[in-house]
Parts: sequence; C-alpha cells; structure tokens
Amino acid sequence: MSGRPKGELVLSESEREELQALTMRRKTAQALALRARIVLACADVMDNRTVAAKQRVTQQTVSKWRARFVIHRLDGLLDAPRPGAPRTIDDARVDAVIAKTLESVPPGATH
Repeated sequence: MSGRPKGELVLSESEREELQALTMRRKTAQALALRARIVLACADVMDNRTVAAKQRVTQQTVSKWRARFVIHRLDGLLDAPRPGAPRTIDDARVDAVIAKTLESVPPGATH
C-alpha cells in the first residue's frame, strides 16, 4: 500500500449499531448520515480510494472523517463550532418566546 499510514479503525458493537442507526434514521441530517456511511465503509477494511468512489466523495473527505472518528469516536462526526460572535440570547429565552407566541392570543386578536 502506498500513501500515509491510516489510523486503525475498529468499531465496537455499540458504535456500529449507532452508526447504522444514523444512516437509516429519517430525521438525521444528510451530512451526518454520509459521515456515518464513510466510517462504516472504512471499518469494513476498505481503503480510502474505494470508499470515496463508493460514496461519491473525494479521498480527502474520507481521510478527514476517518481521522476524526479515530481520534474523537462518535463525537468527531458532529459539526465543529463555527467562528463568529457568541450568541446573545440563550436557548431558554428562545423557547419562552416561541411558547408565548404559539400559546397566547394578543388582546383584540381573534386567533
């Protein structure tokens, strides 16, 4: 084999089940499902070139997600925090506004 050595990718039974669930769940973001399919294919002792061709992505993409999974396991497949200003409104306040909007009727309004 040529190229850089790849990290050993061995899945536990629970990790394999979780990855398969991510690929089959309808509510899973498609990017996350693709990452799970890439890791599952890599675990089946496929090289990056074969996985890339099968999943229709680049070899660099396969290499990136394989390496992130080896280092961080399932948490490595999640999106990294984006740069930018921190949020000024917390989740509790957003939930409160949504609840108030949906559950209350303004004075003088019919619905």
